[in-house]
This record gives sequence, C-alpha cells and structure tokens, in this order.
Amino acid sequence: MTVNTLILGLQWGDEGKGKIVDALAETSEAVCRFQGGHNAGHTLKVDGEQKVLHLVPSGILHPSVHCVLGNGLVISLPALEKEIVELEQSGINFDGRFYVSGDCSLILPTHIAIDQVRDKSEGIGTTGRGIGPAYEDKVARRAIRFGDLQDWQALQPRLEKLIAYHNKVLVHLYDVDPVPLETVIDELRAHQHLFQKFHCATQTLLRGWVKENKKIIFEGAQGSMLDIDHGTYPYVTSSSTTAGGLSTGLGVGPKHIGSILGITKAYTTRVGEGPFATELFDENAAQLAKIGHEVGATTGRPRRCGWLDLKALETIVFINSVTSLCLTKLDVLDGFKEIKVCTDYDDDGSPIYTTLPGWEQDISGIKEFDALPKSAQDYILFIEDFLESSIDIVSVGPSRDQTIYRN
Repeated sequence: MTVNTLILGLQWGDEGKGKIVDALAETSEAVCRFQGGHNAGHTLKVDGEQKVLHLVPSGILHPSVHCVLGNGLVISLPALEKEIVELEQSGINFDGRFYVSGDCSLILPTHIAIDQVRDKSEGIGTTGRGIGPAYEDKVARRAIRFGDLQDWQALQPRLEKLIAYHNKVLVHLYDVDPVPLETVIDELRAHQHLFQKFHCATQTLLRGWVKENKKIIFEGAQGSMLDIDHGTYPYVTSSSTTAGGLSTGLGVGPKHIGSILGITKAYTTRVGEGPFATELFDENAAQLAKIGHEVGATTGRPRRCGWLDLKALETIVFINSVTSLCLTKLDVLDGFKEIKVCTDYDDDGSPIYTTLPGWEQDISGIKEFDALPKSAQDYILFIEDFLESSIDIVSVGPSRDQTIYRN
C-alpha cells in the first residue's frame, strides 16, 4: 500500500490546508503541488509567527522536506522570487530541495493586464493576477513555459507573436493601452536565474521517489467547489482543484495515491462572487467573520460566511474519493448557542437546516476528542455520519499544537 497522501480543500478554498500540510509534512519526505498559481494563500502560525505562502508548498518550513511545483501550475516569476526571498530571509533554505517543473506555464504582464480589465466588465471576482489568461494560453497551445527560458533564440519569436496577440485583445477589445514587449522581456530576463537554480524534470523526479517508496504529500490549492469542471461555474478558478488534477498536474497516476484527506471548515466561507446557498447576512455572519478572522490571505478581501453545507460536501466527497476528513476552525463556533447545518435543499434550491446545540465554551486548548464538550463531539459525529467518512483530524486553532488527532 502506497504511503502517499493527497490533501484537498472541499469548499471554496481557505479551509486551513496549509496548517494541516505543515503538520503532516513533519513525518513526510516531500510535498508536491499540482495546480493553481499565486492566487492561492496558505496561512500558518508557527511558534507564534504567522507565515503566508502563495506558491511554495507548506512543507518548506521543515528543513528535511523536499518541495515540488508540478507542471499543472501557472507561475508568476516575480511573485515566486519575492516569496523565496522572504522565506530565505526568515532562515529557510531552498538549496537542493525545491524543484519547479519546466512545463509550468508562465504568467506574463499581459496576462495580468487582460485579467484585470476583463474582470471589471465580467464580474467573476478573480484575484486579478493573470491566472485565467495564462491557463487560456496553455489550453490554446501558445503558452510560454518555464523550460523555455533556457533558449532565448527560440523563445524570442514566439514571445513577440504572443505579446502582439495579447495587445490586440487589450487595445481592440478592451480599449486600454498595450503592454510594451520590452516590459515582458525585461521581466523574464530579470528572473532567468530562477530557471537555472530550480528547473527540474519533476515527473522523472517523482517517479523515482515513488519507486523508492518515499512518503509524499500532494497539496491542492483553492478548493474543490472552485474546480473548473465540478465547481460553481462560471464562478470558479481556471484549474482542476479536485483529485483528478493531481494526475494531470504532477504526472502521478491514481494508484500511487494511498489516502485522500478532505479538509472542510466547521462552517462555510467564500471569497468573491458566485452562488452560496448557506450564506448568512445577520449577526451570525458577523460573528463568524470576526472570530474566524475571515479575510482572504491572498487578496485581503472579506470572506462571505455561512453555515456548513453538508449537501454540497456530500457531492464533493464523492468526486474526490475522500478517505478521511479534517474539520478545521471548530473553535470559531465556541460562542454559538445553536449551530445550523444544511442537510438538503427545497424545490427552490434554498437550504433545509438541521439545528444542533452549541457548546458555548472555549475549546482552543483541548488536545483529545473525549475532552471536548459533548455537543462539540456530537457536532463532529453528525457531520461524520452524514458524509459517511471519518473525521480523523480536528483543528481548534491556528497553531500546530491546536490539533486533535482521532486516528
């Protein structure tokens, strides 16, 4: 039985995946990410110090863990360098343990320009970081990839053609100024050293690790309900955030996944536009947002808050073949007298709620499941029973040690 674990968010992102990956990475040898870009944000609290990661896998905080960015990502070179420099300045070493696939598509300044001007008219609520347009170029087979930086002679004519196309879109479709070709070239040349230092044939590397039976964590970004195929389309991200994205984004077949850990908050949040059946607009929403510090780690936008939607999670658990669950931010519900969960929808699509008693006491220092208040235990068991999947990990705070392991 393979020892590798896939960790996925089951909602619209922001479920606390970073903390869980960080915790489990302590006993792993590698953490590998397979999709998305710097539109993701993992917030971790280590020894009282908060760290926010966007591209670099959470395993980087453990000196013995190797980290991989797979071919399924789109990468902004300035964003990657900024993150690496900040982490190095805090004492984290990248030498010989950080690898970037040569097949990663690059986010260019023109992608960002298109993304920002287009979202103003379409109102999808993107992060404006060029993610969608970069994936569009990938699918259209015109993308510039990380590995292309090794051959400027071959790259130059392709780059000129691509930027000319982007500028036609900007000028003629959106009536904004073009982005000079020199701006794009200067950015790529300024960060070419990243290719020289971190470029790797990651599929070959991973194949070797799998054969050696190394313990690998596969790290998802965003959340399953933002999946380009299975999410709340069109209010979704531009990559496959569900389990299938692992095989395409890293080149690792399904049989090499030993377990799939799905992460969900004890309630629901969403950043940006799109449907949200259990969204609240009352004092309960304000309390969830305040106690849960619900502000996007990447965008700084306030998160919309609502009760847990078990009916939606039921579908997502099936899509991902989840083998166990992690429930995060249970402590945010400490002050509620009653807690609602959506267990079905009526004919109009409105949520049908089951009301459960709250526990109205601080659980942030509790280390064992049996030490939780009975109503908190009952809440966990209710979710577990409805989703027919065991909740093996419960997070009761942002720090590493605020975690209850049941199995």
